Amino acid sequence: MSIDFPVPLLGFVACSGTGKTTLLTRLIPQLKARGLRCAAIKHSHHDFAIDIPGKDSQRLRESGATQVVLASPHRTFWVREGDGHTEPGLSELLEFIDVTAVDVVLVEGFRHEPFPKIEVYRSGRGQPLLCVGDDTIIAVAVDSAPVESLAIPLLPLNNPEHVAEFVVDWMARNRISD
Repeated sequence: MSIDFPVPLLGFVACSGTGKTTLLTRLIPQLKARGLRCAAIKHSHHDFAIDIPGKDSQRLRESGATQVVLASPHRTFWVREGDGHTEPGLSELLEFIDVTAVDVVLVEGFRHEPFPKIEVYRSGRGQPLLCVGDDTIIAVAVDSAPVESLAIPLLPLNNPEHVAEFVVDWMARNRISD
């Protein structure tokens, strides 16, 4: 079972602090250079703020608005206050993606959701490989080869060009039919 979505979804999963965001910030320019338009969704376990203290959007949110939209010719962002307990699911977040404007959605986190993922693995951290028990993981981006033999591709974590080639090939092999 996989999430039904009109453009490819590809996740990046690992334990916190492994380098998922670093890999994505290096991968996205490589995909863009190959003509792909990328959207990104990131899961966080922490509270965060994206609007600047003292600016109108932050003042509106702090005054009690449960949703704030800030729009300009340069960018638009939308903030919805949560209850501090209930997390939106990936399917709910995908509703915000304009599928006419992207070729792929890169998702950081949402490890337990049923869609294809690349695991980010650093051998020196001593964490177990997630792919051993998760058949939705299609490759592992590694800093050095793990001891275990794996039936899925190993990608060089510090070579975003190689990871981008894998992503492009994966997209070609798994093209969504219209």
